[in-house]
Order: sequence, then C-alpha cells, then structure tokens
Amino acid sequence: MMISRMIKWTLLALAMTLTTGAVLADDGFTLKGPPKIAMLYFNAKNDGGWTQAFDEARVKVEKALGQKIQFVENVPEDASAIKPAAEKLIKRGANIIIGTAFGYSDSFKELAAKYPDVAFLNGSGTTNGPNLESFYGRTYQSQYLCGMAAGAASKTGKLGFVAANPFGVVNWTINAYALGAQKMNPNATVTVVYTGTWNDPVKERAAAMALIDQGADVIGQHVDTPTPQLVAQERGKFGTGHHRDMRQFAPKATLCSSVWVWDKFLTPEIKKIEAGNWKPAPYGAFIAMDAGGTDIACCGPGVPKDKAAAIMAERDALLKGKQIYAGPIKDRDGKLRIPAGAVLSDADLWKMDWFVPGVISQK
Repeated sequence: MMISRMIKWTLLALAMTLTTGAVLADDGFTLKGPPKIAMLYFNAKNDGGWTQAFDEARVKVEKALGQKIQFVENVPEDASAIKPAAEKLIKRGANIIIGTAFGYSDSFKELAAKYPDVAFLNGSGTTNGPNLESFYGRTYQSQYLCGMAAGAASKTGKLGFVAANPFGVVNWTINAYALGAQKMNPNATVTVVYTGTWNDPVKERAAAMALIDQGADVIGQHVDTPTPQLVAQERGKFGTGHHRDMRQFAPKATLCSSVWVWDKFLTPEIKKIEAGNWKPAPYGAFIAMDAGGTDIACCGPGVPKDKAAAIMAERDALLKGKQIYAGPIKDRDGKLRIPAGAVLSDADLWKMDWFVPGVISQK
C-alpha cells in the first residue's frame, strides 16, 4: 500500500498538469436541481488536523450558503468504502459531493463518470473531468512564513522538521520552511525526519524527540497530528504547526501554524456550480493564499514583535503575488534549479525531489 501511494505521489505532477482524458463540454456543467451538498471525511471530524480543518470549513460554508451539509466520517482510502458511502449520499439527493483525500482520486473519477449529473470536488485529489475537480493549496507559502517564525525564535539556528513522506508536496514545504528561516537567520539549517505515514503519533513523537536530542530548538511539521508541538512544549522548545492552529494543543511552544482555510475556496466554487455552466479546472485547482488555500495563525510569544511584523509584511507580499520559488535558486548540491528571472513551474513544484542548501535529510 505504501509503495503504491509513493508511486502515485511521485506521478502527481502528471496527474495535475496533464489532461486526465476527460474533455470539458463547451457549455460546462449545470445541476438539474437546487444544490444539495455532502462530504466524505477521511478521518474523524475531531482528529485535530486535516479532517477537522475540513469540518470547520463545512460549518462556515453552511453559514455562507444557508444550508446544512451532510457528512460521513472515517471513510478510508479504499474503493470498497468510498463508492458505497458516496452512492448512499447521492440516493439521499446529494448532487455535490466533496471528498477529502488523495486516495479518493480513482474512485471519484469512476463515480463522476457514473453520475454525470453530480458535481464532485476532492481535496488533495489528482483526477479531474467534466463534473470533477480536484483541489489543493500552495502550502509552501504558509510554511515559508512559519519558517520565518522558526528562524526568528531559534537561538541555535538548528531547526527540526517532522515530515510524512518524501513527496513533492512535502518537500516543497521543507524547502520553503528553510528559505523562510534563512530569511531571518542566513545560517539556519533544517534537519528532516520522515515518518513514512501521515498520521502516527508514536512515530511523530519519536522523530520530534530525536530531532531535539540532536540539538534542534524549533520543530516544524508536515504530519497530521499535534504530537510534534506537544513534544516541543514538553521539552521546553518551540514548534510550528500544520493543518490547524496548534496553539490549541501547545500554546507555550507553537510559534506559527500553517492553517487550511478551505471555506474561502469552497464557498465561491459551490456558488459557481450553483450558477450553472461550471467548468472545472482541467488540471485541478491549485490554490494560492489569496484564493483560500492556506494561511497562517501567527505569532506565538516566542516571536519578537518586530519579527512578527516582518512575517505579516511578507504575508501581505505573498497575497499580492510574491513568488517564493523565484530564481536564482540552487539546490544543496550546487545545481541551479531555478534560473534568475524564472519562477518554478507548477509541474516542477509537484514533483520536487531536491532540497535547498541548509536542508539535512536522509533522502
């Protein structure tokens, strides 16, 4: 299963930047009745991370649209679970189905073909079609800002990072984190430990402990649980969170969190579907901060006020279009990856398999 997932993520660039074989109709997609929305959750709605961020967005979307949204929790990334759950909601009248997992991609593709009158959206998915749109946020933007917070608070310049898998969407957060930290401290380093899984508190704890034992005084993360922040607080260190504001769990330690703001994307996208003639992004929606991908919850007490102001100024610059991966940028081996005057393409972002100077990893 892990090998299969790694192969799929390695090929994510192709899935998001090449046509999936479906041809969008000139007239777009139009619902045959009033919108009735339902969601499939990969995990429990109160998991503290990825799924809870979607559930919190659901509540905001309900308020904005004036309707209740059905949801089903704990739907694993397996066709034998995804399809029956979705079809049950469709039989109840749902005509907009929102998924929340990369592993839903193939099943959603099949469901979209089987139910052409239903609109499908899938967070972190890779498949698209006339009535199907996958979407994901440019998490490297918010992680860059959290890296700035980490660099500002660190006394040693040695940062640790607990990551799930060596995929492009994880590597881009690590690189951006390092670039942000080095904006505050040019000598900052980021040591990475991959756990091999998105959600495993035991492995996350072991990784965070090891990083602190090696000298890291700030722990960043791209995993699902708040465990790295809890460890940082237990050990008297700082940390930066992912998915949601981790100050909820570790208020003394958490400096900044990369947070999902899915409602800012989903509400207008659902309104487009409701209006009719909806044309899903043919290669998926790749959402920047200004369009509702991610944002930050910042800053914790460990960030000096002047540094916090610099972080928020940089946030404003990103909202106005500043590019993080703008050349010249070399990798840690000295190879020029982004020439001067160039910006890294989305395809190259998705398949990022290199690291900037200052990143220390086992991969």
